[in-house]
Amino acid sequence: MVLGRHGTLLLIVQVFTMKTIFVKPQTMEKKWYLIDAEGKELGRVAVMAANILRGKNKPEYVPNQDMGDYVIIINAEKAALTGNKAQDKMYRRVSMYPGGMKEETYAQMVVRKPTYPMEHAVKGMLPKGPLGRKLFTNMKVYAGDKHPHAAQQPIKVEF
Repeated sequence: MVLGRHGTLLLIVQVFTMKTIFVKPQTMEKKWYLIDAEGKELGRVAVMAANILRGKNKPEYVPNQDMGDYVIIINAEKAALTGNKAQDKMYRRVSMYPGGMKEETYAQMVVRKPTYPMEHAVKGMLPKGPLGRKLFTNMKVYAGDKHPHAAQQPIKVEF
């Protein structure tokens, strides 16, 4: 500690700076992962998918770059919900006209658009903005157990 000009106490703080990490896209290898949502909780599957999409499972993770891998989710319509969420969970959309708000329960939404609840859950866990929109394109969701990505040899995720 040092005394200032008028007898006041001055605190000297040493500042350490860190270098920003930039990974070149050419050096990065993207893998494909397969998640089977049948019987698993919707939120837990969404968290696993969001973490893989962001790249948080890699040691070279940086929050401002697309470090993640591709994710395939199959059996999205068979994801489980706990409690009364199938009847209580609501999906809302607005047409921007007076009285134009439409509401659907989870059970109704799965009948109309079987993959939407899973996509909606994962999209909410990704960053908002251009990076999040880019990461969302790396995810493929299918209602059944068939998918056209066998040539990519996806790695099955168990949890």
